[in-house]
Amino acid sequence: MGEKKNDILQGTLVLLVLRTLASNKRMHGYAITAHIHQVSEELLRVEEGSLYPALHRMEQEGWIKAEWGKTEKNREARFYSVTALGRKRLQQEEESWRRLTEGVARVIRYA
Repeated sequence: MGEKKNDILQGTLVLLVLRTLASNKRMHGYAITAHIHQVSEELLRVEEGSLYPALHRMEQEGWIKAEWGKTEKNREARFYSVTALGRKRLQQEEESWRRLTEGVARVIRYA
């Protein structure tokens, strides 16, 4: 049997990160990945190599903002929160996801 894969479908990372941040006040990168992993009941895994470049791009787009702070373990980290522009983008991403999943479901039902 093939290897079990639970990496994030390309293109969904922005949606998952924005949804995570919209549900919480602010989070550091590791907390974002842990939240997604936990809420998905360990079905989804976000690799740090994908997360941090995505966070940087999202910050450049103005969808999130970052500020330095201390973690629960008293370590310096960047904490991210969603902006008003990011909330608008989240709505667009959610609608796009709904259309995609409906299209896939229709194809599966047809076969």
